[in-house]
Amino acid sequence: MTHTVPPRPTGSSGPTTPTAPTATRQLVLADETATAALAARLAAALEPGMVLWLSGGLGAGKTTLVRGVLRALGHTGKVRSPTFTLLEPYNLVRFPVYHFDFYRFSSADEWRDAGFDEYFRGAGACLVEWPELAGPDLPRADLAIRLGFADDDAERTGDARIAQLDAFGDAGLRCLNAAAAAS
Repeated sequence: MTHTVPPRPTGSSGPTTPTAPTATRQLVLADETATAALAARLAAALEPGMVLWLSGGLGAGKTTLVRGVLRALGHTGKVRSPTFTLLEPYNLVRFPVYHFDFYRFSSADEWRDAGFDEYFRGAGACLVEWPELAGPDLPRADLAIRLGFADDDAERTGDARIAQLDAFGDAGLRCLNAAAAAS
């Protein structure tokens, strides 16, 4: 079985998270139920002000993971992918969660022009899909999660995913440890 995890973006055009994580963990997610369980563990450890980056190819499970986090935090409504709106805010009991999707960005100027930086300075948690497309001004991740298919044929035949978790700093480490606790 080949484990395919998208590489961390490199170069000056990518976001500014430090290149050396505090800790790293790789998890195998056998199916959507395992992804939901990971999401619940992440939600339990998520703190106000945290930034999570979610990277991976199309269909890798980024929005599915966000949906699971939101459900675990008590959201009962529809969870929409913000591919076209760029942002879906959720005002939850514990704290607000902001779900971003920068798939449609073609330059770092779009991040700067959108005015999203204010969300990253508040008390909400920011879950960011396609962070590598936002450019160097995107605030650093506390936890970066790269999702990939567990084997090259998974896009056609299976549900298994590999999740690479990289923690940056204390909050990210707490989140990583909680996420990996039951695996």
